[in-house]
Amino acid sequence: MTNKDLKQAYRTIMQDRFPARMEISFVQDNQRQTLVYEKVVWQIGDLEQGLRYGENPGQEAALYRLINGNLTLGDVTTLQPGRWLASDIELLQSGKHPGKINITDIDNALNILRYLMDSPCAIIVKHNNPCGVARADTLAEAYRRANRADRIAAFGGAIALNREVDRETAEAIAAQYAEVVAAPEFAEGVMEIFGRSKNLRVMRIRHIDRLTEFVGAMYPEFKSLIDGGQIVQWPFVPVTRRRDDLMPAQTTYKDKTYRIDRLPNDREMDDMLFGWMIEAGVTSNSVLYVKDGVTVGIGTGEQDRVGVAEIARDKAYRKHSDGLAWERYKQPFNALTDAQARRDIEAETARCKGGLIDSCMISDAFFPFRDGVDVGIREGVSAILQPGGSLRDFESIEACNEAGVAMVYTGQRSFKH
Repeated sequence: MTNKDLKQAYRTIMQDRFPARMEISFVQDNQRQTLVYEKVVWQIGDLEQGLRYGENPGQEAALYRLINGNLTLGDVTTLQPGRWLASDIELLQSGKHPGKINITDIDNALNILRYLMDSPCAIIVKHNNPCGVARADTLAEAYRRANRADRIAAFGGAIALNREVDRETAEAIAAQYAEVVAAPEFAEGVMEIFGRSKNLRVMRIRHIDRLTEFVGAMYPEFKSLIDGGQIVQWPFVPVTRRRDDLMPAQTTYKDKTYRIDRLPNDREMDDMLFGWMIEAGVTSNSVLYVKDGVTVGIGTGEQDRVGVAEIARDKAYRKHSDGLAWERYKQPFNALTDAQARRDIEAETARCKGGLIDSCMISDAFFPFRDGVDVGIREGVSAILQPGGSLRDFESIEACNEAGVAMVYTGQRSFKH
C-alpha cells in the first residue's frame, strides 16, 4: 500500500448498508415497548450521505435518531421522540462530512455543557474526552481560555459552544485547526470566516440553547459485547450540582471520628462544582485540576488513582510551558530551539507549578489511600472534591488538615467507561 493509498483511506466514504429504519423492543409481562429510529443522512453536494465511516476508515457506520415510541421501566421514562441534539445536526459547512467520532465528540461535549449554561462556555473534545473547558464573560474569551488550557490536544478537536458564535469567536477559532464547531446559532459574517477552512465541519444544533432541559434526561445506553450480547443502563446523572449538595469530609475509623478543618471558600466552591460537572464527560479513572473557571490539567482513563493524579499534574506542567512558548515565540515548546528561552519557560512553569497553585483537585471516585491527594497537595492545590467512601478516608482528611487544604464529598461516584 502506498502513502497515497493511506491518505485516500481517510477520504473514502464507506458504502452504507445499514437499514433506513431500526427498532428496539423491550418486552416485559407480555407487554412490548418499541423505540423506532430512522437513519440520518445529509445532502452533500448532489448526494444524500450518512456517516463517512465509523471509528476508523473501513468501518461502516450509521447514525440513527429516535422518531417514535416511548419506554417506561419502573418509574423511569425515556426522552420523548423529536427532542434531538447530536442525532439531528444541521450541517452548514461540511468539507469532509462527519464520521462517527465527530458526532460522539460533540455529543460528549453536550453531555457536559448542559450543566454549564449559566455563562458563556467553550468545550474542546478530543477522542471523546475534554481537553479544555472554560467559562468567561464572553464566548471569545471562554474559547481562548479553553484552547490555551491544552493547545496541543485541541488541534483537530471538536468545539462546542453554548452561545451564538460572534465574529470575534469565529476569528479565534479560524486561527487554529479544528475538525468541528457546533453551536446553537452563528452571527452574520461568521460563515464567511469559517469558509476559509474548507474541511471544517460547522454544525448548528438549535436545542443547545435549551440544554438545561436535558439535565436528568433519561435514555437507554447500550454496550455491545464481543459475542453480540448487550449491557443496557440508564445514563449517569450527577445529583451533586449545588453548593448545598456538598458534604464536609468526615469519617469514622476504629471508633475515632475524623473531620476536615477547613471548608472551601466561594471561589473554590465554584471551581469544584464546575470541575464536577466536567467529570460527567471524562473517561474514568480520572482526576482533573480547575482554577478560576478553566481546566488546568485533565487526567483520563488511567488504571490507578495516584497515577492519574500524577498524569493530570504532568500535563498541567507541559501545557503551561507550551502555552508560554506559543504566546512569546509562536512556537510549540517542544520545537523551541533557543536554549535560554526553554530554560526561562521551564523555570517560570516550575515557580507557578504549572498553574496548579490554589487550584482545585477533582476526582471521579474516592482516594483509596492518601497518596492520591498528596500529589495535589504537593503542587499547592487549595481544595479537593471527591465522592468519599474509602475505608481509609481518614488518611486523606489528615493529609488535607496537615496542609490547610479544604475537602468536601459529593457522595456519588462519576465513572464513565
